[in-house]
Amino acid sequence: MPWKNQGGGPWGSGPKGPWGSGPQSAGPRPPDLEDLLRRGQDRLQQILPGGYFSGMGVAIILLIAVIVWLFSGVFRVQSEELGVVLRFGKHVRTVQPGLNYHWPYPIETVLLPKALRVSTISIGMSLIEDPARRGRTMRDVPEESLMLTGDENIVDVDFTVLWRIKPDGVGNYLFNIQNPEGTVKAVAESAMREVVGRANIQPILTGARTTTEANVQDLMQKTLDSYGSGIQVAQVQMQKVDPPAQVIDAFRDVQAARADLERLQNEAQTYSNRVVPDARGRAAQILQVAEGYQQQAIAEAKGQSARFLKVYDEYKKAPDVTRQRIYLETMERILGNAEKLIYDGGGSSSGQSGQGVVPFLPLSELSPRRQAAPAAGQQQQSGATR
Repeated sequence: MPWKNQGGGPWGSGPKGPWGSGPQSAGPRPPDLEDLLRRGQDRLQQILPGGYFSGMGVAIILLIAVIVWLFSGVFRVQSEELGVVLRFGKHVRTVQPGLNYHWPYPIETVLLPKALRVSTISIGMSLIEDPARRGRTMRDVPEESLMLTGDENIVDVDFTVLWRIKPDGVGNYLFNIQNPEGTVKAVAESAMREVVGRANIQPILTGARTTTEANVQDLMQKTLDSYGSGIQVAQVQMQKVDPPAQVIDAFRDVQAARADLERLQNEAQTYSNRVVPDARGRAAQILQVAEGYQQQAIAEAKGQSARFLKVYDEYKKAPDVTRQRIYLETMERILGNAEKLIYDGGGSSSGQSGQGVVPFLPLSELSPRRQAAPAAGQQQQSGATR
């Protein structure tokens, strides 16, 4: 036939098809799988003495497999983790951070919980993505934060719980509870509602935060221990404690009035503390002065009575002499400080007493007081003149 002379079939010479030239090779061709297997077998037969399926070759292959299997039991525990080794599903030991070893699977397996990390759970608030601010914002969760107090008031409580796994309770943490974070959150909310429900609103909002936090932490720990959870509550922190938003303005006015009341009471107490001791001191001083006067009066009275008795005893012995002595002592006491002028009024030839003395000696001006009075008057007149 004519087409046989052309070569390549009826479409011309070369590897062509009925629609033109045939497929052309572009780039390197992938390796042949059969060729790779054949080469691997040849190399293995060269390495293994006695052939691929000989007894020595099988033993070497098994030895290599055992070595690889044994090395698969090496594992590393990170700084925040603890290794829990299970032997056929049973907890046998707990290992610390670092390189450790366990029997390979399926004899032993290892779980690596983050037992050394302190986790945080927030109740009453949650972080949500805020596209406008390109970050996260805190959103209030009223169904978690609104609680009823013991005096039938509503309070909005947001708090945070810090918890971790007990070093000796990792097994309980892994096998006794299914959802640890959810369990801690539910227990925290329940404990807070119970503590708030037993207290009044005023202490919770003012000075009883520390007591409330301690009570909630104790109640949470008891509940989690009863579950056998292996969880330790590190701290309870109350972030926000306010009345509901609808009445917060009125509540703030009440708080301001109470603050003013306490301030006024403190000022009154300060004034009382200052005045009362002063009054007590003055009263004590008056009492001491009165007691001193009493003792003085009694002593003087006793002295005078004793003196009188002594004088009376002497009077009984010698009445005339004692009477004369009393008279002289009395006159001495009376006339001791009096102004005295002694002159002789007798002996005048005219028979009138004092007529020969008065014209020459003005007796009325010899008194020291009479002389001092004109001198003081002259000094006042000279000062006025100046």
